[in-house]
Amino acid sequence: MSLTAAGAISEHTVPSDKALSTSDNSFDRRSNVDADSEEGVLSDERDIATNVISVDDDASLNPWTIRAFFIGLGLSAFGGVLAEIYYFKPQTVTVSLMFLAVVSYILGVSMETFIPRRGFLRYLNPGPFNKKENALVVIMASASANSALGTEILAVQRLYYNITPNAVTSVFLLFSSQLLGYGIGGMMRSILLYPSKMLYPGVLPLLSMFDALYEGGMASRKKLRVFSMVFAAIFFWELFPEWIFPLLTGFSIFCLAAPNNAVVSRVFGGSNGNEGLGLLSICFDWQYISGQVNPMTIPLKAQFSNLLGYIFGTVVFVAIYYNNIWKAQNFPFLSQLLFYENGTQYDQMLILNSNYEVDPTLLAEQGLPYYSSTWVVYLLTQNLASSPNGLGATFTHLLLWNRGDICSAWTWMNPSGIKNIWANFDWKFWQANGMRKQDVDEDIDPHYRQMLKYPNAPNSWYFVVFLLAFIVALVVLYKTDSTLPWWGFLISLLLATISILFLGTLAAITGLTFTIQTFGQMIGGYIQKGSPVANMYFVLYGYNTVFQAQLLLRDLKIAQYAKLPPRAAFTAQIIGTLLGAVLNYIMMNSIIDNQREILLSVQGTNIWSGQQPQMYNSQAIGWGGLSHELFSTGQRYQWVPWAYVLGLFVPVPFWVIHRYWPKLHADYLYTPIIAYITGYLFSGINSSSLCYFAVAFLSQWWLRTRYPGWFAKYNYIVGAALDGGTQVMVFILSFAVQGAGGTSHSFPTWWGAQKGGNYDHCLLLN
Repeated sequence: MSLTAAGAISEHTVPSDKALSTSDNSFDRRSNVDADSEEGVLSDERDIATNVISVDDDASLNPWTIRAFFIGLGLSAFGGVLAEIYYFKPQTVTVSLMFLAVVSYILGVSMETFIPRRGFLRYLNPGPFNKKENALVVIMASASANSALGTEILAVQRLYYNITPNAVTSVFLLFSSQLLGYGIGGMMRSILLYPSKMLYPGVLPLLSMFDALYEGGMASRKKLRVFSMVFAAIFFWELFPEWIFPLLTGFSIFCLAAPNNAVVSRVFGGSNGNEGLGLLSICFDWQYISGQVNPMTIPLKAQFSNLLGYIFGTVVFVAIYYNNIWKAQNFPFLSQLLFYENGTQYDQMLILNSNYEVDPTLLAEQGLPYYSSTWVVYLLTQNLASSPNGLGATFTHLLLWNRGDICSAWTWMNPSGIKNIWANFDWKFWQANGMRKQDVDEDIDPHYRQMLKYPNAPNSWYFVVFLLAFIVALVVLYKTDSTLPWWGFLISLLLATISILFLGTLAAITGLTFTIQTFGQMIGGYIQKGSPVANMYFVLYGYNTVFQAQLLLRDLKIAQYAKLPPRAAFTAQIIGTLLGAVLNYIMMNSIIDNQREILLSVQGTNIWSGQQPQMYNSQAIGWGGLSHELFSTGQRYQWVPWAYVLGLFVPVPFWVIHRYWPKLHADYLYTPIIAYITGYLFSGINSSSLCYFAVAFLSQWWLRTRYPGWFAKYNYIVGAALDGGTQVMVFILSFAVQGAGGTSHSFPTWWGAQKGGNYDHCLLLN
């Protein structure tokens, strides 16, 4: 069971980089970085982690200040509210770490400057605002600034089942689902956190910015000056694509040349939600270029795989639709809803009984629902890839290319390893001093070596978090009439525990996040037939546990790079998570109360959209209620689950090619990423793809290989400034003119701000 697997990971056994022998070959192999050279090309993860960001630590810096917690709680409240607002936007955008870091830095320096250091106020200004205080604030706010998946279940129940769960039970549902992943992920730190191999490239801009803000010297002042100029420029620029000139979100010469052509709209349009594929559109809005992940941070190998998947996906989407596969032309080109065969929206309540289970008689009267063809492609490719939503190609890829990493991760399973773990596990967690006894060799990660001086948050702490969340989850499942039995809950946790190990490894190496949503929905649907509500809860405790574990490990990597003591990071994450869950719940109810009709519509508006709860509900009905009728062998969408089996074999040819013909560089192909990106354009605003890849290759190839000194100094600090300035302006505009705080105030209509249609002037399709 997952308790055993999770509890068996020992914080006393930390693999060195010798054990993690494979490397990400996306980095140029010509030379390693010389310690005294500014012109060497960064060749592997260790070079990047030690040259892009500082390894030094000042143990005198104190993160445990009232000021840090005051700012952290305030920014956590702000981030929790903003994340839930973004969840109901037409293009889901995450709250950037850069944004949180910039705001916390400004607040910290302001308190340092203007609050007197005498009397009671001295507790709010104990001295200069330091790097570790800033890191603690960012980690606390980051844990809060994510829309809890539990609110998605609550939103679906309110929107599609007319159920309003009890408030107290709902909050404890969020607590348990958010903390289970923390417990499991925390007990896997020796595998997925400490080694240099686990780079987490997405956090490097943040740490580069910290170095610029807090380290003295001419080089740091230059970095800070570059950061300030870029931040200011993008801050004012975002006013144009976000409000004054929204055509800049997706400028398409094809749309302007053929504004009444439906084919052009589907293929080249992309400035509005669910409009089209955005092929060759030019996006001038950094919010969407860097919406999910900053293109300046992801290694070249992963970017190349992204590009191949994007090209292939565009071809597949168009071919499927215009060949009318799965009756594609009966339905919208991009949509996440369920439909009758004639294209009208499916009424799921007409097939459910009073217990919200599928009634065969009612189903026969209504007929089986249909998905849009592009949505089916998305499901199929996710299962084939197992990137964000499955397991097949990801497991095979890691076993072929990262076998050493996986083997070292499971060394604790031998008898001596288990005996050592049992002997070292301190059940009296309240007495654990956290000091680690370990021989430090030259191959250990330099950042981790610096952390050994601080008391650790022992595995027993994370085990207690897991145990409490486990008990609360079981109580909530029965108090909410979830219809998910206890054994189904245990299966979901076992699935999550295995997935954290494999998908967490790939996420740490590539910087791209991976989860198991569709696979979890399939497993839940087949083990409990005809129960869509039970399926939602199964996915919550399977899929969300993986996501939360990856979030915890990413933020702990920030702590390791910033040399924030482990117990401070643990405290910040728990506080931020609990506060964020409460605020997510409050904001979710407020938005549904005020925007219910818009959230239920097919396309929504340019400000609000229900695409996320629509997807979750459609999946719950499809997999949880009708898995046998829709996805079993011989049924309409039978190839969606079969894609898991096919995915197991996808990486094999590329591995064979690289083994015998290494000069072909087949190792540049992350097959799970290629397959995942193939279905990535299924929803949202798609106009940013061309600019995303242009920025990615400019940064990770041209600058890194032609100007390695500039790349090491400024690439990540520029990425941080672009993210930070954009998110600050987006937040201001959301409340000032876009209706997040009440009435919206659109910019007056003109050619660059067309109302009642698509911003890029493509045909608005019904």
